[in-house]
Amino acid sequence: MPKSNTRHRYKINNWPEYNKALIKRGSLTIWIEEEAVNNWLMPPKNKKPGRPEKYSEAAIRMLLILREVYHLPLRAVQGMASSIFCMMGLSLPVPGCTQICRRAQRLTVDLKKLTRKGPLTVVFDSTGLKVYGEGEWKVRSHGAGKRRTWKKMHLGLNPETQEIISYELTDRDGGDAATAERMLRKLDDKITQVIGDGAYDSKALRKIVHELGADLISPPPKNASYKSASKGWQRKRDADIATIQALGGDSTAKMLWKKLVRYHRRSLVETLMYRLKQILGEKLKSRCSANQAIEAHCTCVILNKMTHLGLPKGSWLEVAA
Repeated sequence: MPKSNTRHRYKINNWPEYNKALIKRGSLTIWIEEEAVNNWLMPPKNKKPGRPEKYSEAAIRMLLILREVYHLPLRAVQGMASSIFCMMGLSLPVPGCTQICRRAQRLTVDLKKLTRKGPLTVVFDSTGLKVYGEGEWKVRSHGAGKRRTWKKMHLGLNPETQEIISYELTDRDGGDAATAERMLRKLDDKITQVIGDGAYDSKALRKIVHELGADLISPPPKNASYKSASKGWQRKRDADIATIQALGGDSTAKMLWKKLVRYHRRSLVETLMYRLKQILGEKLKSRCSANQAIEAHCTCVILNKMTHLGLPKGSWLEVAA
């Protein structure tokens, strides 16, 4: 087959708008929420045992988001918030670093959706976040040591809006399919389609997706066998296997099948994980599991807000090689 004399280049068509969105990401006004400032202190509670909380959950969450966006330790967050309130002319107290850390463990987590409710397609994938351990240079030069611990962050993405609609932080051995089952059960929206790589081709997950009235798009393995099922979740898997076999049963056939079912949308969650690690880092700052969970929550909130500010929109062009 002769080689083509053309190559493809991706051209961003909304560069002025996207450039403004990138600039806004660094603006303090984006991350200093008016709701948190107006409700900084908790209202007084009467006739209830125990010492009441001084600061609201919105205040603690805003401080944790500042920590993630600007890559600051908690003591620096305390100093940054104090200086911001001083410049704003506000006489609001700021919690200490120890209090921020302690309150983070008890925060309620809820991802605010950027879009209205409706039928959704969910794309699942997972990535590793380092808790502690040697850096890449040390491992390359002297080998990996024993103190290397990772957590696994599972993400559920809406490919239409590119917002995170579900997440979960597990140990590094947390199974992708089993975690996706739990994440699906927590969603209130109508799910029409679930997309994942081969790790999500499990019996239990396919059953749950079928019960929800949705389709699971996950490539079956090479040795997948045709079950001749007449109904249920196995029928959909049999249809995928039969299509691949009809197209030739080789790697090229599987590529054609992926194009037919639009499996390529899964690449959006890969791009999301790249953005997560490039913008916010690939290492968790906290050591406590509860604090790590709220850190993962803040990460998702930040990425969703950046998505809301604007994303690049472009098209592929053919240019001479």
